[in-house]
Amino acid sequence: MTQSTDAWKARGNYFTYRGHQIFWREEGSVDAPALLLIHGFPTASWDWLHVWPDLLKRYRLLTLDMIGFGHSDKPRNYVYSILDQADLYDRFLAMRGLGEFHILAHDYGDSVAQEMLARDIECANRPRLRSVCFLNGGLFPETHRRVRFQSLLLSPIGPLVSLLTTRRKLSENMSAVFGSRYPADTETLDSMWEVLREQHGERIMHKLINYIPDRIKHRERWVGALQAAEIPLKLIVGPVDPISGSHMVERYRELVPRSDVTELPGVGHYPQVQAPAAVTASYFEFRDRLATVCS
Repeated sequence: MTQSTDAWKARGNYFTYRGHQIFWREEGSVDAPALLLIHGFPTASWDWLHVWPDLLKRYRLLTLDMIGFGHSDKPRNYVYSILDQADLYDRFLAMRGLGEFHILAHDYGDSVAQEMLARDIECANRPRLRSVCFLNGGLFPETHRRVRFQSLLLSPIGPLVSLLTTRRKLSENMSAVFGSRYPADTETLDSMWEVLREQHGERIMHKLINYIPDRIKHRERWVGALQAAEIPLKLIVGPVDPISGSHMVERYRELVPRSDVTELPGVGHYPQVQAPAAVTASYFEFRDRLATVCS
């Protein structure tokens, strides 16, 4: 592993969920507002590395690698779903004893956050969700533009595609979604590959990709949660992302009341990796406005 993923792992801990070991990290004052960071596919919580130090100045940060990802267990005989990942986060929040929290989510994590938002609307007897900030992700299945690799994983040859996935193939796909202005460097690509291939995680990608049909199946529930939410929502987007870029932003503004959106020029699918300072500045501005409204 590269030094950055080694150091990230060394600062974490593990707990058991459904008989499997889940990697998690927490840092910051227990008196600071709790911020839950939810990662995307096919990487892990390591994606938050570049925004972690600045966010830590203001918040109590909590994150984990979802089951099937990163340093967590990656069982092959397991039914992966967004609902199950939300259950995992519910267990984590209870374990950490949180009464209220905020979410910053990316990609696959956006769908998990939408499910958690729906649960927050439905049930008062749970830790209170105070705000959600989304980075690039498939908030609306009708605007999600799959790359060819995703479509192949969903096809009947998905298991073979997983088996044949290499560092070079991952790099090609990442380079396409990063865009040309802020390309992924070699260390970033190496780190993403290392956290993916731990416990041979590349071999279950055809199982993890089930989040795409999950989004279609639960579209009304998850989009409805965005529309019904009474808590503040924020969208920070890299608009050149071919999967969930400017075309997704148009749909968000169309469907979500009082849309609060920041677009980061030239940035692609991984804003927190490509433009971490811009992401934290936009997020701080969002939270500062909340504090002013609530004061």
